[in-house]
Parts: sequence; structure tokens; C-alpha cells
Amino acid sequence: MNRSEAREIAVRLCYELSSRECDGRELIENLFDGDYYESLAAEDPLYASRPQENHREYIERLVIGVGEHSAELDGYVAKYARGWKFSRISRTALAVLKAAMYEIMYMPEIPNAAAINEAVEIAKKYDDPQTVAFINGVLGSFVREELTV
Repeated sequence: MNRSEAREIAVRLCYELSSRECDGRELIENLFDGDYYESLAAEDPLYASRPQENHREYIERLVIGVGEHSAELDGYVAKYARGWKFSRISRTALAVLKAAMYEIMYMPEIPNAAAINEAVEIAKKYDDPQTVAFINGVLGSFVREELTV
């Protein structure tokens, strides 16, 4: 497993956070508990191998962080989703945006350009080109306007 695959798993868990009454820790425990993770491999090659310790720690940090900062991240998404009503944003796009914003704000070891590029690549797998362009634009505006001094 590589970092991109770990990030995609984290985004999927962030998606689940938006629809379930649980926190990130519970989702992670459920995912990695017993044979459940292995059972997913039959359905999706993303789960073909278990994450190494460093990737699992990354997944945990990202998912728990997004869960803990969800309201703050929603506020940034709403602020930079110019021309889009927040309610119109798909849960998938929202999960991608929140994961990337969390990386940009709270994981300084990840370059902003890498967080944006990876978010766009994940979005290409799940959303239409218009939504992918929207995600790229929101993240670009967010970095330019929030992180410049």
C-alpha cells in the first residue's frame, strides 16, 4: 500500500463520518477489526493489502482530525464554494475537500500542492469533471486566501 491508497481509504472513512453517528476512532477500529478488512479485498482491490504502520497512523490521524474539525472544515468549504450552495455539494466531494483541507491546515509535513493534487486524483475516481474542477478551484482559493500572509 502506498500513501495515495491510504489517503483514499481515509477519504472513504471521512465520507462515512458524514452519514453515521460515530467518531473516527470507532470507524477505524471497525475497519481494522478482525477479518473485516480482509473481506473487503474481495469487493475492492484498494483493500488488497493491509496498510503498514505508518500508513495506518496517517489514516487514523486524518480521519480523527477531520471528525474533530468537521464544523470548521465545513465553514471553509462553504466560504470557498463560490457559486455552489453547500447543500448541493455531494458527500463524496465534501469528504475529499475536508480531508485535503485538514492536511493543508494540520499536517505541515504534507506539501499543499500534494494535498490538492491527491484530492483531485481521488475526486476523478468518484465524481464528474465539473465537480473535480470545483474541488480543485475550492482548494486553490483556500490555500491562496487562507494561508498567505
